[in-house]
Amino acid sequence: MKPLTEPEIRAAFVNCSKGEAKRLNLPRDLAERPWEDLDFLGWRDPQAPDRAYLVTELAGRVTAVVLRSPSAAAWQQRRSLCSLCVTMHTGGVSLMVAPRAGQAGKEGSSVGAYLCADLACSLYLRGKREPGGGQLHESLTVAEKIERLTGNLAEFLGKVTA
Repeated sequence: MKPLTEPEIRAAFVNCSKGEAKRLNLPRDLAERPWEDLDFLGWRDPQAPDRAYLVTELAGRVTAVVLRSPSAAAWQQRRSLCSLCVTMHTGGVSLMVAPRAGQAGKEGSSVGAYLCADLACSLYLRGKREPGGGQLHESLTVAEKIERLTGNLAEFLGKVTA
C-alpha cells in the first residue's frame, strides 16, 4: 500500500459525514507505519474503544470506512477466524459493523464481519505478527493469501458502499 496522508484519509470516508471524518482520531504514527507490508490501514480509536477505522485503495481509489465493535474487554475468548485474512485467533477476533454508505446507512442499515480485533491482517499474513493460538496449516503462498485478503476486503467494502 502506498503511504497516505491525513487529508487523503479524511477525504476517503464513505460512511460518515465530512464533519465526522474531520473529527475522528487518526494514528499519530502514520509516517512510521510499515506501508510496504500493508494491504489496508486499520486502527482502533484510543479515545473511543468501540470505534475502529479501515482505509484501503480499491480500483485506484482510496476508500475508508468507520467501524463499530465491542471494546477490547468484550472480544471473543474462543478460537475464531478473521473473515478477511482467515487467521485463527484465541480472543483476537471481534465483530465489526460498518454503517452502509448513503441513505441506507442513514436509515440504520449496516454490514458486519468478524475481523482481527487489532486490524493487523496484513502483518499476520506476512508473518510479521503472531496471532494467539495455533494456526491452521495452509498450502497457499503469501501472495495467494494476500490476493484472498484483498478479495475479501473488496467484497466487504462493496457491501458497505452498495
